[in-house]
Amino acid sequence: MNRFPLTFRGLSNAFPSTRPLRLSPSLLRHSTGLLRPSRNFLSTQTPPPKPVLKENIYTLPNLLTVSRIIACPILGWSILEGQFHLATSLLFYAGLTDLADGYLARRYKMQTVLGTILDPAADKALMTTLAVTLTMKGLLPLPLTVIILGRDALLSLSAFYIRYTSLPPPKTFARYWDFSLPSAEVRPTDISKANTALQLLLMGATTVSPLVPMDVSSGLQGLQVIVGVTTVWSGLSYIFSRDAVRLVSSKTKSKP
Repeated sequence: MNRFPLTFRGLSNAFPSTRPLRLSPSLLRHSTGLLRPSRNFLSTQTPPPKPVLKENIYTLPNLLTVSRIIACPILGWSILEGQFHLATSLLFYAGLTDLADGYLARRYKMQTVLGTILDPAADKALMTTLAVTLTMKGLLPLPLTVIILGRDALLSLSAFYIRYTSLPPPKTFARYWDFSLPSAEVRPTDISKANTALQLLLMGATTVSPLVPMDVSSGLQGLQVIVGVTTVWSGLSYIFSRDAVRLVSSKTKSKP
């Protein structure tokens, strides 16, 4: 191995009284080793981001549900104007689409978390429209309307809170209203399903009653009591039931 030192002659000529600076090859090899990047540094990589769970919300069942919501203002107008034939037709359409969207979602595997939110929201919009307008026409007692709307308001506030607490971070305004990012799924209880059916029966019978030639007031009053009791019962069932709300994660729902 060559052991001859390297000499910087320019420095030795400028400063003749000093010794020339000599760097041996071994010193150069040792110093260059300090400049080599660490293998651990090169192998360190940022972990890939976790996949964001999304689902297709533009399905036929969801569109049918939205159409039911859009029909509510027309239904309310027809009741206030005394157009009970039109109101009955729209109520029949609402019931038909309610059955159709549920069947299509189950039959063709088109269930979405948005659907679990839209479907009860459409029912509540329909109930609210019917309860308010029928009460304004004097066909429905005010205390029963307060019970129905009060329970629905409490359930709606609870749904907003559950959506916020179950939404994966970051919790932004845009992500909160992006329902293609599922966070929690609301499952109606058995008594809630029965109460919804009874409410629809009461609202339908009350809407049709002006078109019926006979007196049906006694039957409607009995049905009103049953609806009032089951409405309170169904509201309490969401509080004490463990299966009413289910958190959604990538493990429980596969990506489309």
